[in-house]
Amino acid sequence: MKTKFLLVITLTAFLFTIGTTAKAQGAKEIFINANSGNDQNTGTKESPLKSLSEAAKKVNNLEGKGAITIYLSKGVYGMAETAKFTSAKWQFSESDRLTIRAGKLPDDASWNPGDMPVMVSTMPFDIEEKNDKKELTGAFNYGILVETSHVTIQGLRIMGEPVHESPFKNILIRNYPIVWDGKNLEDFRVTQCLFLGNKIALPNHLGILSAGRALEVDHCVFYGVKDAVVMWNTPADKSKMHHNLCVNTYGALVWTWSTTEDFKFYNNVMSNVNVIWVLNKDAKNTFAIENSMFVGYNELVNKGGGAAGFGEKADPAFLKLSNNVVLKKEGNLQIVEDPTDRKYLHLVPGTLGSELGAGLFTK
Repeated sequence: MKTKFLLVITLTAFLFTIGTTAKAQGAKEIFINANSGNDQNTGTKESPLKSLSEAAKKVNNLEGKGAITIYLSKGVYGMAETAKFTSAKWQFSESDRLTIRAGKLPDDASWNPGDMPVMVSTMPFDIEEKNDKKELTGAFNYGILVETSHVTIQGLRIMGEPVHESPFKNILIRNYPIVWDGKNLEDFRVTQCLFLGNKIALPNHLGILSAGRALEVDHCVFYGVKDAVVMWNTPADKSKMHHNLCVNTYGALVWTWSTTEDFKFYNNVMSNVNVIWVLNKDAKNTFAIENSMFVGYNELVNKGGGAAGFGEKADPAFLKLSNNVVLKKEGNLQIVEDPTDRKYLHLVPGTLGSELGAGLFTK
Protein backbone atom coordinates (compact mmCIF):
# COMPACT_ATOMS: atom_id res chain seq x y z
CA MET A 1 0.00 0.00 0.00
CA LYS A 2 2.83 2.34 0.92
CA THR A 3 4.59 1.56 -2.37
CA LYS A 4 1.45 2.35 -4.39
CA PHE A 5 1.00 5.62 -2.51
CA LEU A 6 4.57 6.72 -3.23
CA LEU A 7 4.19 5.72 -6.88
CA VAL A 8 1.07 7.86 -7.24
CA ILE A 9 2.79 10.86 -5.66
CA THR A 10 5.88 10.41 -7.87
CA LEU A 11 3.78 10.05 -11.04
CA THR A 12 1.68 13.09 -10.12
CA ALA A 13 4.80 15.18 -9.51
CA PHE A 14 6.29 14.03 -12.83
CA LEU A 15 3.15 14.92 -14.77
CA PHE A 16 3.00 18.31 -13.04
CA THR A 17 6.63 19.01 -14.01
CA ILE A 18 5.98 18.03 -17.63
CA GLY A 19 2.90 20.22 -17.71
CA THR A 20 4.74 23.20 -16.22
CA THR A 21 7.62 22.85 -18.70
CA ALA A 22 5.24 22.56 -21.65
CA LYS A 23 3.37 25.64 -20.50
CA ALA A 24 6.62 27.62 -20.25
CA GLN A 25 7.84 26.48 -23.66
CA GLY A 26 4.50 27.41 -25.22
CA ALA A 27 4.23 30.86 -23.61
CA LYS A 28 5.15 32.73 -26.78
CA GLU A 29 2.63 35.61 -26.51
CA ILE A 30 1.71 37.85 -23.59
CA PHE A 31 -1.09 40.42 -23.79
CA ILE A 32 -1.42 43.61 -21.75
CA ASN A 33 -4.42 45.94 -21.54
CA ALA A 34 -4.26 49.13 -19.46
CA ASN A 35 -8.05 49.33 -19.17
CA SER A 36 -9.36 45.76 -18.80
CA GLY A 37 -6.20 43.98 -17.64
CA ASN A 38 -5.30 42.64 -14.22
CA ASP A 39 -1.85 41.58 -13.07
CA GLN A 40 -3.41 38.50 -11.46
CA ASN A 41 -4.53 37.30 -14.91
CA THR A 42 -2.69 34.75 -17.02
CA GLY A 43 -1.60 37.15 -19.77
CA THR A 44 -3.57 35.57 -22.60
CA LYS A 45 -5.59 37.66 -25.06
CA GLU A 46 -8.77 36.76 -23.16
CA SER A 47 -7.14 37.33 -19.75
CA PRO A 48 -4.62 40.19 -20.22
CA LEU A 49 -2.21 41.64 -17.69
CA LYS A 50 -2.37 45.29 -16.71
CA SER A 51 1.31 46.32 -16.54
CA LEU A 52 4.49 45.82 -18.51
CA SER A 53 6.43 45.20 -15.30
CA GLU A 54 4.29 42.14 -14.57
CA ALA A 55 4.85 40.87 -18.12
CA ALA A 56 8.60 41.25 -17.54
CA LYS A 57 8.39 39.11 -14.41
CA LYS A 58 6.59 36.39 -16.37
CA VAL A 59 9.23 36.44 -19.11
CA ASN A 60 12.04 36.30 -16.55
CA ASN A 61 10.56 33.17 -14.98
CA LEU A 62 10.33 31.20 -18.21
CA GLU A 63 12.80 28.48 -19.17
CA GLY A 64 13.50 27.51 -22.78
CA LYS A 65 14.14 29.27 -26.06
CA GLY A 66 12.27 30.86 -28.96
CA ALA A 67 10.45 34.09 -29.81
CA ILE A 68 8.27 35.87 -27.23
CA THR A 69 6.00 38.75 -28.21
CA ILE A 70 4.35 41.12 -25.73
CA TYR A 71 1.36 43.04 -27.12
CA LEU A 72 0.19 46.28 -25.51
CA SER A 73 -3.33 47.51 -26.29
CA LYS A 74 -3.92 51.22 -26.63
CA GLY A 75 -4.33 53.07 -23.35
CA VAL A 76 -2.28 54.89 -20.73
CA TYR A 77 0.24 52.80 -18.79
CA GLY A 78 1.40 54.50 -15.60
CA MET A 79 4.74 52.85 -14.90
CA ALA A 80 4.96 52.67 -11.10
CA GLU A 81 7.98 50.35 -11.26
CA THR A 82 10.72 49.45 -13.73
CA ALA A 83 9.83 46.80 -16.31
CA LYS A 84 13.08 44.84 -16.04
CA PHE A 85 13.75 42.10 -18.60
CA THR A 86 16.58 39.72 -17.68
CA SER A 87 15.29 36.40 -19.13
CA ALA A 88 18.31 34.54 -17.76
CA LYS A 89 16.62 31.18 -18.32
CA TRP A 90 15.26 31.91 -21.80
CA GLN A 91 17.35 32.04 -24.96
CA PHE A 92 16.59 34.51 -27.74
CA SER A 93 18.27 34.78 -31.13
CA GLU A 94 18.33 37.20 -34.05
CA SER A 95 15.34 35.44 -35.62
CA ASP A 96 13.59 34.40 -32.38
CA ARG A 97 13.39 37.71 -30.54
CA LEU A 98 11.81 39.29 -27.52
CA THR A 99 9.42 41.83 -29.04
CA ILE A 100 7.58 44.47 -26.98
CA ARG A 101 5.10 46.11 -29.32
CA ALA A 102 1.82 47.92 -29.78
CA GLY A 103 -1.16 45.81 -30.74
CA LYS A 104 -1.60 47.97 -33.84
CA LEU A 105 1.39 49.47 -35.68
CA PRO A 106 1.69 52.69 -37.73
CA ASP A 107 1.86 50.88 -41.08
CA ASP A 108 -1.58 49.34 -40.48
CA ALA A 109 -4.05 51.04 -42.85
CA SER A 110 -6.52 51.73 -40.02
CA TRP A 111 -3.90 53.04 -37.54
CA ASN A 112 -4.16 56.54 -36.05
CA PRO A 113 -2.00 58.26 -33.39
CA GLY A 114 -4.56 57.42 -30.69
CA ASP A 115 -3.80 53.71 -31.16
CA MET A 116 -0.35 54.04 -29.59
CA PRO A 117 0.05 52.67 -26.06
CA VAL A 118 1.17 55.58 -23.86
CA MET A 119 3.97 54.84 -21.38
CA VAL A 120 4.41 57.47 -18.65
CA SER A 121 6.63 57.11 -15.59
CA THR A 122 5.04 57.56 -12.15
CA MET A 123 7.80 55.93 -10.08
CA PRO A 124 10.08 57.45 -7.40
CA PHE A 125 13.67 58.43 -8.14
CA ASP A 126 15.31 55.98 -5.78
CA ILE A 127 18.70 55.52 -7.46
CA GLU A 128 20.82 58.26 -5.89
CA GLU A 129 24.04 59.88 -7.11
CA LYS A 130 26.61 61.57 -4.87
CA ASN A 131 29.85 63.47 -5.49
CA ASP A 132 33.27 62.89 -3.90
CA LYS A 133 32.10 64.78 -0.81
CA LYS A 134 29.13 62.42 -0.45
CA GLU A 135 26.78 65.27 -1.31
CA LEU A 136 23.61 64.36 -3.14
CA THR A 137 23.81 65.54 -6.77
CA GLY A 138 20.84 63.77 -8.30
CA ALA A 139 18.75 60.67 -8.75
CA PHE A 140 17.24 58.70 -11.60
CA ASN A 141 14.99 55.78 -12.51
CA TYR A 142 14.49 53.43 -15.44
CA GLY A 143 11.26 52.82 -17.35
CA ILE A 144 11.95 49.77 -19.52
CA LEU A 145 15.26 48.11 -18.58
CA VAL A 146 16.47 45.40 -20.97
CA GLU A 147 19.38 43.21 -19.88
CA THR A 148 19.29 40.65 -22.68
CA SER A 149 20.17 40.45 -26.39
CA HIS A 150 17.94 40.21 -29.49
CA VAL A 151 15.14 42.57 -28.49
CA THR A 152 12.76 44.84 -30.41
CA ILE A 153 10.60 47.64 -28.97
CA GLN A 154 8.03 48.85 -31.49
CA GLY A 155 5.11 51.23 -31.83
CA LEU A 156 4.98 52.79 -28.32
CA ARG A 157 4.34 56.40 -27.32
CA ILE A 158 6.90 57.09 -24.60
CA MET A 159 6.68 60.02 -22.21
CA GLY A 160 8.94 61.31 -19.45
CA GLU A 161 7.86 61.97 -15.87
CA PRO A 162 5.85 64.98 -14.58
CA VAL A 163 8.48 66.43 -12.22
CA HIS A 164 10.93 69.31 -11.98
CA GLU A 165 14.16 67.99 -13.44
CA SER A 166 16.17 70.43 -11.30
CA PRO A 167 14.19 70.86 -8.05
CA PHE A 168 17.18 72.30 -6.15
CA LYS A 169 20.46 73.93 -7.09
CA ASN A 170 23.06 71.38 -8.26
CA ILE A 171 20.47 68.58 -8.13
CA LEU A 172 19.37 66.78 -11.31
CA ILE A 173 16.71 64.08 -11.35
CA ARG A 174 15.69 62.30 -14.53
CA ASN A 175 13.79 59.41 -16.02
CA TYR A 176 15.37 57.10 -18.60
CA PRO A 177 12.43 55.57 -20.52
CA ILE A 178 14.35 52.86 -22.42
CA VAL A 179 17.65 51.45 -21.14
CA TRP A 180 19.65 48.59 -22.68
CA ASP A 181 22.39 47.66 -20.27
CA GLY A 182 24.39 44.57 -19.29
CA LYS A 183 27.39 42.46 -20.27
CA ASN A 184 28.11 41.26 -23.82
CA LEU A 185 24.77 42.46 -25.22
CA GLU A 186 24.08 42.48 -28.96
CA ASP A 187 21.17 43.32 -31.25
CA PHE A 188 18.66 45.83 -29.88
CA ARG A 189 16.17 47.64 -32.08
CA VAL A 190 13.82 50.52 -31.23
CA THR A 191 11.48 51.27 -34.11
CA GLN A 192 8.30 53.24 -34.87
CA CYS A 193 8.23 54.76 -31.36
CA LEU A 194 7.14 58.30 -30.52
CA PHE A 195 9.13 59.97 -27.72
CA LEU A 196 7.39 63.03 -26.30
CA GLY A 197 8.44 65.49 -23.64
CA ASN A 198 8.09 69.02 -22.36
CA LYS A 199 10.95 70.82 -20.62
CA ILE A 200 8.64 72.39 -18.03
CA ALA A 201 5.73 70.00 -17.48
CA LEU A 202 6.94 66.56 -18.56
CA PRO A 203 10.73 66.36 -19.01
CA ASN A 204 11.86 63.37 -21.05
CA HIS A 205 15.55 63.41 -20.20
CA LEU A 206 16.77 60.75 -22.60
CA GLY A 207 14.83 58.52 -24.98
CA ILE A 208 17.27 55.61 -25.38
CA LEU A 209 20.32 54.81 -23.25
CA SER A 210 22.29 51.97 -24.84
CA ALA A 211 25.31 49.91 -23.76
CA GLY A 212 25.61 47.13 -26.30
CA ARG A 213 26.58 46.19 -29.85
CA ALA A 214 24.37 46.38 -32.94
CA LEU A 215 21.92 49.04 -31.79
CA GLU A 216 19.39 50.12 -34.41
CA VAL A 217 17.09 53.12 -33.93
CA ASP A 218 14.82 53.73 -36.90
CA HIS A 219 11.54 55.34 -37.86
CA CYS A 220 11.16 57.03 -34.49
CA VAL A 221 9.98 60.56 -33.70
CA PHE A 222 11.64 62.50 -30.87
CA TYR A 223 9.55 65.59 -30.11
CA GLY A 224 10.44 67.93 -27.24
CA VAL A 225 12.82 65.51 -25.50
CA LYS A 226 16.09 66.64 -23.96
CA ASP A 227 18.36 64.00 -25.52
CA ALA A 228 17.42 61.35 -28.07
CA VAL A 229 20.02 58.53 -28.10
CA VAL A 230 23.14 57.92 -26.01
CA MET A 231 25.56 55.06 -26.76
CA TRP A 232 27.96 54.51 -23.89
CA ASN A 233 30.13 52.06 -21.94
CA THR A 234 30.48 49.24 -24.53
CA PRO A 235 32.14 49.55 -27.97
CA ALA A 236 28.99 50.01 -30.08
CA ASP A 237 29.98 48.53 -33.42
CA LYS A 238 27.46 47.53 -36.12
CA SER A 239 25.08 50.25 -34.94
CA LYS A 240 22.85 52.57 -36.97
CA MET A 241 20.25 55.34 -36.85
CA HIS A 242 18.03 56.02 -39.83
CA HIS A 243 14.68 57.53 -40.84
CA ASN A 244 14.24 59.34 -37.51
CA LEU A 245 12.61 62.75 -37.04
CA CYS A 246 13.85 64.90 -34.17
CA VAL A 247 12.15 68.22 -33.34
CA ASN A 248 12.59 70.75 -30.50
CA THR A 249 15.44 68.91 -28.75
CA TYR A 250 16.76 71.10 -25.94
CA GLY A 251 19.72 68.81 -25.24
CA ALA A 252 21.63 66.82 -27.84
CA LEU A 253 20.42 64.52 -30.58
CA VAL A 254 23.00 61.72 -30.47
CA TRP A 255 25.87 60.91 -28.12
CA THR A 256 28.47 58.56 -29.61
CA TRP A 257 30.60 58.02 -26.51
CA SER A 258 31.32 54.37 -27.32
CA THR A 259 30.42 54.20 -31.00
CA THR A 260 32.80 52.84 -33.62
CA GLU A 261 33.44 54.38 -37.04
CA ASP A 262 31.19 51.90 -38.82
CA PHE A 263 28.15 53.68 -37.31
CA LYS A 264 25.59 54.28 -40.07
CA PHE A 265 23.60 57.52 -39.90
CA TYR A 266 21.26 58.26 -42.79
CA ASN A 267 17.82 59.63 -43.74
CA ASN A 268 17.45 61.46 -40.43
CA VAL A 269 15.78 64.87 -40.20
CA MET A 270 16.23 67.37 -37.36
CA SER A 271 14.70 70.76 -36.65
CA ASN A 272 15.32 73.15 -33.76
CA VAL A 273 18.01 71.11 -32.00
CA ASN A 274 20.39 72.49 -29.38
CA VAL A 275 23.41 70.24 -30.12
CA ILE A 276 23.34 67.76 -32.98
CA TRP A 277 26.20 65.45 -31.95
CA VAL A 278 28.24 64.85 -28.77
CA LEU A 279 31.52 62.89 -28.90
CA ASN A 280 33.54 61.26 -26.18
CA LYS A 281 35.87 63.79 -24.54
CA ASP A 282 38.88 61.89 -25.95
CA ALA A 283 37.26 61.25 -29.32
CA LYS A 284 39.35 59.90 -32.16
CA ASN A 285 36.68 58.36 -34.40
CA THR A 286 35.02 60.25 -37.23
CA PHE A 287 31.45 59.58 -38.36
CA ALA A 288 29.80 59.69 -41.77
CA ILE A 289 26.39 61.35 -42.23
CA GLU A 290 24.39 60.47 -45.33
CA ASN A 291 21.23 61.85 -46.92
CA SER A 292 20.04 63.80 -43.86
CA MET A 293 18.78 67.28 -43.02
CA PHE A 294 19.54 69.61 -40.11
CA VAL A 295 17.60 72.87 -39.99
CA GLY A 296 17.92 75.12 -36.94
CA TYR A 297 20.58 74.25 -34.36
CA ASN A 298 22.98 75.89 -31.89
CA GLU A 299 26.01 73.59 -32.08
CA LEU A 300 26.98 71.02 -34.70
CA VAL A 301 29.34 68.85 -32.63
CA ASN A 302 30.59 68.93 -29.03
CA LYS A 303 32.76 66.60 -26.94
CA GLY A 304 32.57 65.53 -23.31
CA GLY A 305 29.57 66.56 -21.25
CA GLY A 306 27.21 64.38 -19.26
CA ALA A 307 23.79 64.37 -17.62
CA ALA A 308 24.14 67.99 -16.50
CA GLY A 309 25.86 69.49 -19.56
CA PHE A 310 26.78 69.16 -23.20
CA GLY A 311 30.55 69.52 -23.10
CA GLU A 312 32.53 71.89 -25.26
CA LYS A 313 32.86 72.60 -28.96
CA ALA A 314 34.66 69.99 -31.01
CA ASP A 315 36.26 70.08 -34.41
CA PRO A 316 33.46 69.78 -37.01
CA ALA A 317 35.80 67.57 -39.07
CA PHE A 318 34.78 64.69 -36.78
CA LEU A 319 31.55 64.60 -38.83
CA LYS A 320 31.99 63.72 -42.50
CA LEU A 321 29.02 65.17 -44.33
CA SER A 322 28.18 63.71 -47.71
CA ASN A 323 27.02 65.93 -50.58
CA ASN A 324 23.37 64.99 -49.95
CA VAL A 325 23.32 66.43 -46.40
CA VAL A 326 21.47 69.73 -45.87
CA LEU A 327 22.87 71.85 -43.03
CA LYS A 328 21.14 75.15 -42.16
CA LYS A 329 21.87 76.77 -38.82
CA GLU A 330 18.76 78.95 -38.97
CA GLY A 331 15.18 78.05 -39.79
CA ASN A 332 12.42 75.56 -39.01
CA LEU A 333 10.64 72.73 -40.76
CA GLN A 334 6.87 72.47 -41.13
CA ILE A 335 5.20 70.00 -38.75
CA VAL A 336 1.64 68.59 -38.91
CA GLU A 337 -0.08 69.96 -35.77
CA ASP A 338 -3.58 68.55 -36.31
CA PRO A 339 -3.89 65.71 -33.71
CA THR A 340 -6.57 63.99 -35.80
CA ASP A 341 -4.23 63.71 -38.77
CA ARG A 342 -2.62 60.32 -39.35
CA LYS A 343 0.72 62.14 -39.80
CA TYR A 344 0.43 64.16 -36.60
CA LEU A 345 3.88 65.50 -35.53
CA HIS A 346 5.43 64.49 -38.86
CA LEU A 347 6.71 66.78 -41.59
CA VAL A 348 3.97 68.29 -43.71
CA PRO A 349 3.86 66.19 -46.91
CA GLY A 350 5.53 67.95 -49.84
CA THR A 351 7.54 70.35 -47.65
CA LEU A 352 11.29 70.53 -47.08
CA GLY A 353 12.67 67.26 -45.69
CA SER A 354 9.53 65.15 -46.17
CA GLU A 355 11.10 63.35 -49.13
CA LEU A 356 13.60 61.63 -46.80
CA GLY A 357 10.95 59.37 -45.23
CA ALA A 358 11.76 60.22 -41.62
CA GLY A 359 9.00 59.30 -39.17
CA LEU A 360 6.92 56.40 -37.89
CA PHE A 361 5.93 54.96 -41.26
CA THR A 362 8.07 52.46 -43.13
CA LYS A 363 5.86 52.32 -46.20
